[in-house]
Amino acid sequence: MLDSPLPLRSGTTLRNRIVKAAMEEQLAGPGQQPDERLERLYRRWGAGGAGLIITGHVMVDRRAVAQPGDIVLDETSDLEPFRRWASAAGAAPVWMQINHPGRLVLRDTGALALAPSAVQVAIGSLSRLYPVPKPMAEQDIRDVIDRFATTARLAREAGFPGVEIHAAHGYLVSQFLSPLVNRRDDEWGGSLRNRARLLLEIVDAVRDRVDPGFGIAVKLNSADFQRGGFAIDDARQVVEWLGDSVDFVELSGGNIESLISPEQTADHSTLAREAYLIDLAGRLVDRAAVPLMLTGGVRRREAAERVIERGFALVGAATALAQQPEAPRRWLAGDDAPVEPPCSMIRSKPIRAAAVQAAITGRLQSMGDGRDTPPRAPTVALLLDRYRRSRHLSRYRRDHVG
Repeated sequence: MLDSPLPLRSGTTLRNRIVKAAMEEQLAGPGQQPDERLERLYRRWGAGGAGLIITGHVMVDRRAVAQPGDIVLDETSDLEPFRRWASAAGAAPVWMQINHPGRLVLRDTGALALAPSAVQVAIGSLSRLYPVPKPMAEQDIRDVIDRFATTARLAREAGFPGVEIHAAHGYLVSQFLSPLVNRRDDEWGGSLRNRARLLLEIVDAVRDRVDPGFGIAVKLNSADFQRGGFAIDDARQVVEWLGDSVDFVELSGGNIESLISPEQTADHSTLAREAYLIDLAGRLVDRAAVPLMLTGGVRRREAAERVIERGFALVGAATALAQQPEAPRRWLAGDDAPVEPPCSMIRSKPIRAAAVQAAITGRLQSMGDGRDTPPRAPTVALLLDRYRRSRHLSRYRRDHVG
């Protein structure tokens, strides 16, 4: 089951069904490029036994980053550090997740905030941290499509055997899919087909720039968990349109305005504590012509096996593999190897989520530095994360903001 090989459309065969899902490492070195810290981190995951490793998101435009510590790959990048990153995991294939943040750029970065419409992020008093985005003109949209295709081509040249296009979690492509953010009345908005046009044209543009043996995946929300937003039936239709043009579709859920946890979604839908999207996303499995991957809350072998038993081709684990990089090897050997996630009692949901994320990011940075310390308490981790971010921010603003 978990140890079954999976042949993909592009010709690659994955050695098992466990995927290290993307996590934002925030480990960019000078020039927003990878350095030896990412190489150390991916060597750990390469030895961990996963059949596929997906990187944290890599930005396609250095003018627009979600965080100042994000990696960027564009025409100005030196490919040599990327080549070392691509090969760091040894025999385990590493696919690069490629992304554009759209409106999810923090005001203090000075980065370019773009969106289908001028709809600001709405998270209560914290909304002020985000600028009102610039509605994209036709040329802006064409430029973004070209940037995704260029980054995919450069990833291939650097030795990555595939890319995953990020169309989930409220980033730019997801913003176009959402009727709450995309209020356009032209060919890029309105109907679901028009709202999905950006994603479909990015997939086509990437395919045109790479060889047939290069892998392409898409990360898609099964639902945004916002009333009136992108929903399960929308996801079913987009998966159908993607058809056999991609190797697999990874399903996740939620965004910054609708954070989900193992206990509850923002719209009060109760979820199972583990593999917490399985019941919702499982509704897409039976009719999908493309292999589906499920990510969200998988922290032990039994939960991973339940995902595959439900019909998903792949099971993604993120937080668990930050805490225990060797978890896939243990699961494949029959050890349930449960991993408890970091927890916080902070009352504000966005700040609590940021603190838990900081604990995981801090763990990744510890491994990148060659240490193996457990995650810090989320509140402490958040304070340290703010300090690290301030250093990245100073460099980013100096180098990329005029």
